[in-house]
Amino acid sequence: MGELITLCAPCLFGLEGLVADELRRLKFEDVRAENGRVFFAGGESDVARANVTLSMAERVLLVLGQAHSATFDELFEATRALPWERYIPKNGAFPVTGHSLNSALHSIPDCQRIVKKAIARRLSEKYGAERHPEDGAEYKIRFAIMNDTVTLSLDTTGAGLHKRGYRPVSVAAPLRETLAAAMVRLARYRGRDRFVDPFCGSGTIAIEAALAALNRAPGLNRDFAAQHWTTLPADIWSAVKDEARAREFNGAYDITGGDIDPKSIEIAKEHARRAGVAGQVKFEVADARAFSPTEGGGVIVSNPPYGERVMEKRDAETLYREFGAAVRNLKDWQIYILSSHTEFERSFGKVASKKRKLYNGMIKCDLYMYT
Repeated sequence: MGELITLCAPCLFGLEGLVADELRRLKFEDVRAENGRVFFAGGESDVARANVTLSMAERVLLVLGQAHSATFDELFEATRALPWERYIPKNGAFPVTGHSLNSALHSIPDCQRIVKKAIARRLSEKYGAERHPEDGAEYKIRFAIMNDTVTLSLDTTGAGLHKRGYRPVSVAAPLRETLAAAMVRLARYRGRDRFVDPFCGSGTIAIEAALAALNRAPGLNRDFAAQHWTTLPADIWSAVKDEARAREFNGAYDITGGDIDPKSIEIAKEHARRAGVAGQVKFEVADARAFSPTEGGGVIVSNPPYGERVMEKRDAETLYREFGAAVRNLKDWQIYILSSHTEFERSFGKVASKKRKLYNGMIKCDLYMYT
């Protein structure tokens, strides 16, 4: 299979342009962005390269095809027509998940059943078996129906790309690693300036800043679903990771995370150790309301508490006001604050130079940029 294949990188809403730019920087072909996803083209090794190197996408899908599907019959025939046997072997397991938006076919369980049945029929016909056993490696199918057009794909990633491996599953955090990486990108941080997150929590933003400064591929320390497929060359993964390591930088960086909670700082230090950036990031117990840097400028990128309930919102407003007073007269500093609080600018005491709408999961936020 030496020809180009179509790939798709789903992402958080608001990050489509950033993901497309990253794909172009990485020399992928035919990049085109849509709402919540970016399509691109590549070869087999690019399945590995995209998974290992993309910092802001949520996963990498291998697209088998797209077709109009306003009825179950159309969905069945569109699914059955695709060459699933090219990737799914005789005993491959293929669970089906998906979603539908603005389409006649809106029952997800029914769509799952139709897609599953069509693929099973195709594989049974191609392999000459009455039924398709599913006792081998997993090849997860994802469908997306938008405006009566279905996109049918294989999920090459497995656990989402935001799961870099440095944050244990048991640790809840208010910010995905992919969104933190996007905030670092929007701040145009490349390792030259001083970088501070004064509300660092479990350390995600500062760690993503260190990964960006080092030019370290975020997927180096984890594996991916397609590594276990028998229908992709096994050696592409180690080759891609070796190439990524060869492109890393070495240097001393001034990256600091502060938080008023000592327990959060201990967690952040452990996350930095797991990420391999303990030597690049310094975490310390500090009160953001008393932020007073030494001479020289830098960049502040942070995600302070939003406050989802009434009393919490009032506390958040007080926090914004006191932090705003601490940083208002700083010279040569750029500030990037993510918040879902609609009164952030009023509480902070200054109108942002620019705002960018982003989504933290399903929470609509603004990135307030003071440049």
